[in-house]
Amino acid sequence: MPVERFRSGEEMNAAPVRVAAANSFERFVRHCSRYWRIFPRRYPRGVFKFRTIEEAQAARDRVVRAGSGPAR
Repeated sequence: MPVERFRSGEEMNAAPVRVAAANSFERFVRHCSRYWRIFPRRYPRGVFKFRTIEEAQAARDRVVRAGSGPAR
């Protein structure tokens, strides 16, 4: 983006805001990939069977408390 110079605050407020809308999604994807490289999710390996919903939720809570990140 080019640099603009203004003589007053009114002139600055009257200037149109330049936004590169085409790059917004690519920027979002870059930030997401950077986040997941810094903090990847780590799930326990294997298939688990639970007798009740409460057992499954308790297992999920243990994984979250172990520092694997937010549960979804």
